[in-house]
Amino acid sequence: MESQSIFDKKNVLVIGGAGFVGSHLCDRLVKECKVICVDNFVTGDENNIDHLLSEPNFKFINHDISEPLNLEALPELEQFKVQFQGIQEIYNLACPTSPRNFNNHLLHNLFANSRGIINSLELAAKYHAKFLHYSSSVVYGARLEGQSKIKEDFLGVVDFLSPRASYDEGKRFAETAVVTYGQVHKFETKIMRLFRTYGPRMKLNDDQMIPDFVSDALDGKDLLIYGDENFSSSFCYISDVIDASLKLMEKEGDDVINIGSDTLVNLTELANKIIKMVGSNSKVLHQPEILFMSQLPIPDISKALNDLGWLPIVTLEKGLEKAIYELRASKGLIRIS
Repeated sequence: MESQSIFDKKNVLVIGGAGFVGSHLCDRLVKECKVICVDNFVTGDENNIDHLLSEPNFKFINHDISEPLNLEALPELEQFKVQFQGIQEIYNLACPTSPRNFNNHLLHNLFANSRGIINSLELAAKYHAKFLHYSSSVVYGARLEGQSKIKEDFLGVVDFLSPRASYDEGKRFAETAVVTYGQVHKFETKIMRLFRTYGPRMKLNDDQMIPDFVSDALDGKDLLIYGDENFSSSFCYISDVIDASLKLMEKEGDDVINIGSDTLVNLTELANKIIKMVGSNSKVLHQPEILFMSQLPIPDISKALNDLGWLPIVTLEKGLEKAIYELRASKGLIRIS
């Protein structure tokens, strides 16, 4: 399909838009675009987008993207005039992310990273839409001993037959699909390799580290780290990730960019900091490692700075303050006057 006229605002498709990152992206996009949010709630949550359902420029479609999607056949999208205006931008975040329930989603991961990505790219090819795919730091494999910060040209070391390969190797295949479709059908493709991110709307009791640490500290429970006292990671606040998303989509041409914090954080020190911030008597306990809780590489983000003018600006302390406030509010521990 040839590029079509934009009547008033861009039509933007967010696949996986009811998830943690996707819902925050929808919040930002709906201010300036007409947003079509697609999700099937495998790990996304209706509560993440409830506040958007009354927005005239927001429409939700309950659909599994591993099945083909015909946007022009949906009566609820009539006001978006997709058959005339097409779709200008597609953001693909469709892939279940749940450390605790990882084994329950093996086939969902496989389908999202194969059928799902192909169906998403078919839409991009049809409408000649700019396409931003959210990949992951897992494409580089686990952090190697003595390894420095990872640049985008590092080829990675991934066991494609491991128990978590449906996600790790799946993300690598999805990147190949994105680049190949862009080359063949001549539309812009951008790949964001996202490192650990945190903020409001992350699921609790899902082994997502920071939200579980904060929740358990508020409840006076022990904070569990699935690794020894040397376990470390980096954490980027969600608003910084959304800023990077918009900058990357706006940039002309194809690109692959690391987005995340390049500051390594010791989890034991982090857990103790949270305990102190909430005034809890909780203790920090170390548990054996679990499948989807590994020490990932730390990103080199010099390309994001040079190409996008992007750096994470929310400090860990400020991000933790926000996370603590949000969870206190959700637990009814803040009195609203």
